[in-house]
Amino acid sequence: MNSVKQYLQFVKPYKWRIFWTIIIGIIKFAIPLLLPLILKYVIDDIIGAEALNHADKLSRLAWVMGSAFIIFLVLRPPVEYARQYLAQWVGNRILFDIRDKLFDHIQRLSLSFYSRTKTGEIISRVINDVEQTKNFVVTGLMNVWLDLITILIAIFIMLKMNVSLTIVAIALFPLYGFAVKYFFSKLRKATRERSQALAEVQGHLHERVQGISVTRSFALEDYEQEQFAERNEHFWQKSMNQINWNARTFAVTNTITDLAPLLVIAFASYQVISGDLSLGTMVAFVGFMDRVYSPLRRLINSSTVLTQSIASIDRVHELLNEPYDIVDKDDAEPLNEVKGDIEFDQVHFYYESEEQEVLKGINLNVKAGETIALVGMSGGGKSTIVSLIPRFYDVTGGAIRIDGKDIRDVKVRTLRDKIGMVLQDNILFSESIAMNIRMGNPSATDEEVIAAAKAANAHDFIMNLPHGYQTLVGERGVKLSGGQRQRVAIARVFLKNPPILIFDEATSALDLESEHMIQEAMEKLASNRTTFIVAHRLATITHADRIVVIENGEIVEVGSHEQLMEKRGSYYDLYQVQNLKNEATVPVHHV
Repeated sequence: MNSVKQYLQFVKPYKWRIFWTIIIGIIKFAIPLLLPLILKYVIDDIIGAEALNHADKLSRLAWVMGSAFIIFLVLRPPVEYARQYLAQWVGNRILFDIRDKLFDHIQRLSLSFYSRTKTGEIISRVINDVEQTKNFVVTGLMNVWLDLITILIAIFIMLKMNVSLTIVAIALFPLYGFAVKYFFSKLRKATRERSQALAEVQGHLHERVQGISVTRSFALEDYEQEQFAERNEHFWQKSMNQINWNARTFAVTNTITDLAPLLVIAFASYQVISGDLSLGTMVAFVGFMDRVYSPLRRLINSSTVLTQSIASIDRVHELLNEPYDIVDKDDAEPLNEVKGDIEFDQVHFYYESEEQEVLKGINLNVKAGETIALVGMSGGGKSTIVSLIPRFYDVTGGAIRIDGKDIRDVKVRTLRDKIGMVLQDNILFSESIAMNIRMGNPSATDEEVIAAAKAANAHDFIMNLPHGYQTLVGERGVKLSGGQRQRVAIARVFLKNPPILIFDEATSALDLESEHMIQEAMEKLASNRTTFIVAHRLATITHADRIVVIENGEIVEVGSHEQLMEKRGSYYDLYQVQNLKNEATVPVHHV
């Protein structure tokens, strides 16, 4: 129940609103308790009152019913409205707070978490499971207490009327309590399994919708249908298991709550026949049985709803308790002014999922304003090196320093604020181009956005779009070409204006015209900034101040293009292989 305790921290700020909601709810549920008492009074003290004449009976009846109509027509409606409104306001406000907290949390989680967790499952927890938790507030913290108080008030009135009949009425309560306790644990487990199965379906569906082009291109529709059916079947089985336990719960508990009124009717009828009980008291008692066992039936429903909501609370807090890989030290300082000197001092690194080191003692000193190109075969560790600079991961040995400061000693957000990144696959959000560029500086003016686009060689193509800068780019920028997406990504880095740049395969998989325009924009952006370029195509990095060759997580060569070509080592071999490939692709014309 630790997750419930954590959940109550979200409830705490609204405890007084919940208190007043319960008070108003007590009034709401207490008003219908007058009906059996009114019925008893009408039967015993008006209809059965032999001392009263016809006119007196009608007079008393008019007075009683008039008062009742005033209570039920004038008093109850605003009480009902206030109770419903307050309950839903509190429930939805708590959901707002939880989702707000979750969104902040998932933005801080490490990239390793996202590499092992499906996007659809995260969305399922933030949307579906959080929504289910509202029932814990509305039902568990409000309705359950109201139903319990209603039952206690009804039992108190019944005790005042007839003690022995009340004992008969509540005789089956212990059996009911045992049944609820037994089925509660079974239902909670089944509900949690159902929620997990639903998240798996959503995660699979999210992936397949995003990759629909792959499915179509490989004609995998039948195969994918089988894969989805397998997960859908698993969800159906878990759903039926939950329904099975739910049905058992209702079958047993409803049987108990149906038997109790029969016992009361039998015993009360016997007492009326024996002359020990008035007819009005019997009718009132039967009325109160409904007032006792209707809340009791609601408690059965509530126990089922609470089981489902607690299972969802478990899943929500499982996500909330996911630890951060990258955290600020207590004494971390903001990184304000950055000159741009970067030092890799005996840097070692390995991913948690891998036993072997990815980087093995990297030593590299980079001067402010220098352009460093990282080259080598795939899997050598180039992208890992540049991922360590903004602390997407932390080194497992050694240190990285910026202007002499260990990057683990500064606040991570201020560190990343000083770094601009352009990746091979830059994510654009499904909003306008202006909005996507403005991600580099949300407070930038329209003029600054346009200036950044011009610097990135993006202004001309943007102006040719149907709505210019207000053109919506679609999910992940699907409406733009690869080269256009890259230029928008470079524009937002221009707008950010950071002192440190990282280009990770920024020009790979582009046509020559796009590559030329992007290369021109990148060189303009890199001017007077410390820049790291990861590239497979060596022809694009010959201008770099230094080229660092990485093999199997180690630096094997460092130097300018000319120096490394003269050395005739690993870089020379890579360059020659790429030139041979390029020559092989040039068409031969026969005379």
